[in-house]
This record gives sequence, C-alpha cells and structure tokens, in this order.
Amino acid sequence: MINQQLLKPQSIVVVGGSNNVHKPGGAIVRNIIQGGYKGTLRIINPKEDEVQGIKVFHDAQEIPPTDLAILVVAAKFCPGYVDYLAAEKNVKAFIIISAGFGEETKEGAALEQHILDTCEKYKCALIGPNCIGLLNNFHHSVFTKPIPKLHPQGVDFLSGSGATAVFILESAVIKGLQFNSVWSTGNGKQIGIEDVLQYMDEHFDPDKDSKVKLLYIENINDPDKLLLHASSLIRKGCRIAAIKAGSSESGSRAASSHTGAIASSDSAVEALFRKAGIVRCFSREELTTVGCIFTLPPITGKNIAIVTHAGGPGVMLTDALSKGGLNVPKLDGPVAEELKSKLFAGSSVSNPIDILATGTPEQLGIAIDYCEHKFKGIDAICVIFGTPGLVKLYEAYDVLHKKILECKKPVFPILPCLNTAGPEVAEFLEKGHVNFSDEVTLATALTQVMKTPRPAPSEIELAGVDVPGIRKIIDGIHDNGYIAPGKVRELLACAKIPMAPEMVSDSKEKLIAFAEEIGYPIVAKVVGPVHKSDVGGVALNIRSAEHLELEFDRMMKIKDARAIMVQKMLKGTELFIGAKYEPRFGHVVLCGLGGIFVEVLKDVSSGLAPLSYAEAESMIHSLRAYKIIEGTRGQKGINQKRYAEIIVRLSTLLRFATEIKEMDINPLLADENDVVAVDARILVEK
Repeated sequence: MINQQLLKPQSIVVVGGSNNVHKPGGAIVRNIIQGGYKGTLRIINPKEDEVQGIKVFHDAQEIPPTDLAILVVAAKFCPGYVDYLAAEKNVKAFIIISAGFGEETKEGAALEQHILDTCEKYKCALIGPNCIGLLNNFHHSVFTKPIPKLHPQGVDFLSGSGATAVFILESAVIKGLQFNSVWSTGNGKQIGIEDVLQYMDEHFDPDKDSKVKLLYIENINDPDKLLLHASSLIRKGCRIAAIKAGSSESGSRAASSHTGAIASSDSAVEALFRKAGIVRCFSREELTTVGCIFTLPPITGKNIAIVTHAGGPGVMLTDALSKGGLNVPKLDGPVAEELKSKLFAGSSVSNPIDILATGTPEQLGIAIDYCEHKFKGIDAICVIFGTPGLVKLYEAYDVLHKKILECKKPVFPILPCLNTAGPEVAEFLEKGHVNFSDEVTLATALTQVMKTPRPAPSEIELAGVDVPGIRKIIDGIHDNGYIAPGKVRELLACAKIPMAPEMVSDSKEKLIAFAEEIGYPIVAKVVGPVHKSDVGGVALNIRSAEHLELEFDRMMKIKDARAIMVQKMLKGTELFIGAKYEPRFGHVVLCGLGGIFVEVLKDVSSGLAPLSYAEAESMIHSLRAYKIIEGTRGQKGINQKRYAEIIVRLSTLLRFATEIKEMDINPLLADENDVVAVDARILVEK
C-alpha cells in the first residue's frame, strides 16, 4: 500500500523527536533537516518546547492534519498514536522505527497486528516496525548514518534488516556508489521487499527511475511475487543483485534420497534467483561491488585487458578472472610491439599490461587507448593504479576519469590506496565514478554477474509431454511413498525421458529370458530397499544366465527384497537429476554428476520448475564439473543439448504432478550421442 504520502509527504510529524542526536528521535530529526526537506516538519514531544530549532507540539491533538508520521516511541504507545493520527489527523503513511513488536514477544506481535489493522482500515502505508526508516531524494527519514550521496539514477536499496543496511551503506559509500532510495522494511508487517519491488515494477518509468536494485533479504515471504516483479524489472532494463541471509527450515522428513539429502531451502533460493535473473551475492562487499559493476556499461564478452603499474595485483586479478571463467588473453604481434615502444624499458604488454611503478599518467592513457581501439577482441578494461607514497595521483586519476568517459567498453578502476592517496581517490569519486579497491573481490563479483542468466520465459515448455497421461497415472496412485518401478517408467515415458530396457520380476525364469532377449552384459538390482548399493543389491556386468541365476538367489534373500530388476548394461558418463518440493517455492530441480559423486561431491546446481532450455543450460554450465561434461583430456563430452532437454521435460512433468515430493534419476548414462536414465525413484504424497 505504498502511496505518495509515504514517498513525497508535504508534511511530516516525528513522534518522539528530540534534541539528543545520539538517540533515534534526535538523529532522525537531524537527518530530515540536513537532507533539505522542503515540506513542513512537526515534532511531538511532551517534555520539550523546541527541538533543533523547531517549535514542538506537546500532544498529538495539537497538530494540524499531516501526511506522514514517524514514530520513535516505546512500542506500547505506538498503537494509540496510529489509531488517533489515522482517524483524526488524516495521516496516510507511518514509519515505525520502534522495536519490541512481533520480533520479540507474543504481546508485541499483538500490538503489531493492531497497528496493521488500523492502517488497513484507513488505507495507510506502513513501513516497519523495527526499522531504520526510509531515505529518498524527497526526505531523509532515517536515524542512521552514513547518508549516501543521492542521485535519481543511483541505486534503489531494499533491506529487511536495519543494522545490516547501515553496514552495506558503509561498504557502498567508500566505493563511490550513489543511491536513489534506501528502504528498511524491518518486520515488513504490511510492506515487505516483495511489495516494494511490486510498486517499482508497476510504476516503472524508464526515463526517470533507477535501473539498479540491491536487496538484502532475510525472509522470502512471497516467492511468486518476488519472481514476477524482479524478472519484470530486469526485462524492462533494470539490474538486480541480492543477498539472501540464512536458510529457513524446510520442515521435511528425514531425507531418504540423494535429492532429499542435498536439496534445501537454500537450493530453492538459488533456483528462484536463477529464474528471475537476480545476481546472487554472499557478502556485503560482494553486493556493493556488484552494484558498482551495474553502474558501468554492460560487459558483452569474456575477454579482459588489465592495465597496471604493479605486477602482483595484475597477476592476482588474472588468476581470479580465469578461475571464474573469464579470459585475460595474451596480447602480442605488431600492435603490442607498437604499444611497448611508447612505454618505459622493462614494461610488459602481454596482458596484464604492466607500465611499471614509474609509468606516467600519459602512458596510462596510451595503454587504455590501445585496449579500447587497437587490440581486437577486448571486451573490458581493468585499471590498477595506486601509489607507494612518492607522488600525488591527481593527474593520473584525471586521465582515468577522461578515459572512462570516452571509452565505450567498461573500464573498472582499481584504486587500492585509500589511505595513502585518500584525497585523490575522494576527488575521483566526486566526479561520479566508483572504485573497486580490491582486484579479487571485483573478479569474484564480475564472475557472478556474467554467469547469471537472463530472466526465464514464463511459458511452460510442453515439448510433447503427455500431461493427461501424467495425471492419469498420478490420480491412480492411492498410497503415499515410493511408487513401483513400473509406474516410474510410465511417468518418464509420458515425459519422453528415455530409460534403459529393463524388466522387474520375482520370477527367475522370466528375467533370464528377458536377459537373453536384450543381450548380455546386463545389470541386476534388488527392488524393495531404498539404498540398493548399501545392502549389496546391485550386480554389474553379468554375462551369462548362470551368473544371473546366482545373483537372483542372493538378492532375493536381502531384507525387504520384493523382486529383481534386470537392465541392459550401458556405458557413459554418470549424471544425476533430482527434484524436491519446497513449500511456497514449488519443485526445485537439481542436476550434476551422478552415481556416488552426487553425495560425495555435492556438486549440483538448482532450478525452479518449470524450466526453460536456457535455464537448464545455465544449470549445466554452472557445475564445477562442467569440464567433464564438456569433455577433457581427450575424452569426448556428452550430448549437453539432450541432457538439458531431459531436465526441461522432467520439470514439466513436475509442474503437472505436485504430488511428487521427491525424485531421483540416478544415474543417467550419457555419451556424445544420447542420455539414458538407468535408475529412478519417485516419492508421492497426497
């Protein structure tokens, strides 16, 4: 219920405003005044006559009608003020700084609910309680510092935590990151982060509004709303990065499958961010660094040139970029020799371009020009330039300032000497630039940006999946638990996911006849126990009827054995696909290497069903073991297109069978031609 009285109030009353700027009531008045608020500021305080030069009202009954009320009084007094101000003074927006509500006690939760009910009754906007306030270009209604430099095209920052918001602002300010607004939603009783995104999406003006959003999220209360509006904003030209702190309890049963052991609510968050196109960050420094990257022209490729006058940082940056999948290509040939001739003897131009500690501002500009105009295939330029304390850097940073404005390629300034060259860096930032003081942090953040896919399309990829057939099978299952292998095959057949030829039977004769039909070698697996390998329920490379007969007799003696499954023995790279239903999020689909590796390495990536082909490909590419999938050391890679297709088909199956709570396809055997499911389990709960 965000309204204009909250965003652009013509009048504000601070209930509990004071002269003590070391307390919230005084600090918030100070910030509003120093922020140049042009409306009417009123203060209610029964113990003061004047607060920071403003005449004080002793009672709420004395004030004229007011747009916005900021409450900085004890929690127990807040409901009374909200009731009176909404009913009698036409207040249409409240920011409640006070703590002591639902985050602490049941009694506090009751007070909070009373406030919400009143706000809903009178159609008032409510920020908080338990927050630091709201900061925008119109009013600085926060009690904290720092107050960042504000600009209409600066960052919109949304945080569920007040204290963390302050720490993130601290991190951002020293990088030169400018802001358009700061929202601290606190308990988010009425307006949470999802609601702010909704408002920004539905009222988005591409000519006036900020196109960068940074989020610090502690609880995702409405995943669908977050997905809808974040992806919509990104499609409109915005860029969004977020930290999701903590992992909420999924409340699921003890895991009985690979997927159950690995999947978590954090997997759901990862999947949600991937689908929305949100860059996921894991620290304050990473979030603000990504925010700074977002302020520069988008990088369109993976080839980075490094210009430095210090060898070590250049090497560390090269290593970090390469580790993240970006390239620092070697620069050689006539153009490189030409550049070298314009630098001091001993300089290196192979990339990193090292102009030496004695390199001049003019040489810095020349090196940047060569990367911008003459070296082919360069997509971005990183410039590392500090000082050992012998010279001033104003001239060098002025050259860098001009080159950033001239270059069409993004230029990432890495100015590490915040102490020794503090005034020079400050002047550089005052010109509207950002600074990445640590090269490895920049590389890590840039990697996250580059690997985040575009928002997924909302359409479901049916691709010939037999939806009526899926529903008929699911509707015909009446017992909860792992379903029979035959039903598993039927469901996968409806999704057109190929499986290895197999037969399940408790008849030795039928299994031997089937083995003769499909040809040896074959695999035999016990049916009944969940973890077959743990109980000796898998026999590989069976090459004769006599061998099969022995294994049949042995396995049928295993506890809980009901039958034996016989399959054609296939070869290939073992892969894994799994899925788990997470409340509020839906099905989280996982993929990775299969067999025992899925549990040992836990190298899996996640997506939120239903998946697009682009999402599935992104999941595959983000695996640490991707080089095995791609093919390495003379071994052929697998058919990645087919693997992605099966992931998508499985996600479509799940979209129409929410009764499936867990499933594994492990392993799938893959080669350069095809991908075939060998074993699968599906857990159904109705």
